Amino acid sequence: QVQLVESGGGLVQSGGSLRLSCAASGSISRFTVMGWHRQAPGKQRELVAVISSGGITDYADSVKGRFTISRDNAKNTMYLQMNGLKPEDTAVYYCNVVIVKSSNLRSEYWGQGTQVTVSS
Repeated sequence: QVQLVESGGGLVQSGGSLRLSCAASGSISRFTVMGWHRQAPGKQRELVAVISSGGITDYADSVKGRFTISRDNAKNTMYLQMNGLKPEDTAVYYCNVVIVKSSNLRSEYWGQGTQVTVSS
């Protein structure tokens, strides 16, 4: 079982910055992929950014150039640096990890979420 705890959310003005953290129980080096997702009121949860165990990253088009995902294996923590925040970034942000051990053995875990609110 993997425990994930997000922190760093809050209220910020448009154009501001926040850094989200996702602290995992145990070593994150075993996680195949780590990512951030978000869900705004009345909308489906969407992928924001992902980072592989090898450090390869990918981002949703809406956040490219503004958000940066990273991971610190020594601290068992993943981060999401969010710059140039916009009101449309307002959502609950969730940490997600996927562990793939074989073609038919895959586990996925979610954090409890942290609220990000961007005022205009």
